[in-house]
Amino acid sequence: MSTSAEPNDREEGLAFQPKFDASGLLTCVATDAATGDVLMVAHMNDEALRKTIASGEAWYYSRSRQALWRKGESSGHTQRVVEMRMDCDQDAIWIRVEQLGAACHTGRHSCFYRKIDAVDDDTQLSFVNADRHFDPTKVYRK
Repeated sequence: MSTSAEPNDREEGLAFQPKFDASGLLTCVATDAATGDVLMVAHMNDEALRKTIASGEAWYYSRSRQALWRKGESSGHTQRVVEMRMDCDQDAIWIRVEQLGAACHTGRHSCFYRKIDAVDDDTQLSFVNADRHFDPTKVYRK
């Protein structure tokens, strides 16, 4: 990955200069290339980013497991990358993917399956598009 002497080059130039946070991670938003639906938000370290670019398959870094993982390696529900975009200051990635099966570890198409509702001075959640594609207890046996 390249470096630049020009301070404005990261935002205005064409040099690929990912700006990882203090933990060595970039935030990654994955959307369905066909529908535009937001599927998930995850993180990539340098290795996950490089593997994603090289393979055309989504790779992420799990903060909880402290490990690299390829989307679908346990569930078979993979993401083929159609397009990758870098945000303005190069500290976040947006990937448009062809999602095979469910994106969420709960078995749902998207991780965003609950809507926030304001009801009589209270904030509650309600399910939207929450049908499961698979039973996570059967897929993620330990």
